[in-house]
Amino acid sequence: MSSENSKPMVTDVFVKGAIQGWGIATHSTIPNVLMAFVIIRVLNVAGLLPILGDIFRPLMGLFGLPGEAAAVLIAGWMSMGGGVGVAAALFDQGSLSVTDCAILAPGIYLMGSQLQYMGRCLGVIGTRGSMIPVLMGVAIINAFIGMFVMNIIV
Repeated sequence: MSSENSKPMVTDVFVKGAIQGWGIATHSTIPNVLMAFVIIRVLNVAGLLPILGDIFRPLMGLFGLPGEAAAVLIAGWMSMGGGVGVAAALFDQGSLSVTDCAILAPGIYLMGSQLQYMGRCLGVIGTRGSMIPVLMGVAIINAFIGMFVMNIIV
């Protein structure tokens, strides 16, 4: 059997996957999470996080969350990694509890990275511009339903 027709060795597949995983981590995940920590730090230093919390407290209260949790959803809408990073930063500083993070998780993932996907996917496949707000709205409504249900569960 020639080497062209043989299956790759398990170690070769593993190494290739590890290299791809490293690329994803260093070019996407780590920068997004780092950006999230920086955003929270900037909001804290500028004194804007409490203001953001006050503005969004009524909406976030529907899900049993503090107003600052809106920062997680805003960051998650831009980037899932960013949303997770903001949640971790707010948890680290004591603004979010473990329960709050559990409630936010479906929101991050159901509407996560929409800003990125709008350009990467919807534009590429030729989605009509009038349909983009509908598609985004459905994901956001699903996220809110998911958080509402999670609030009941936890």
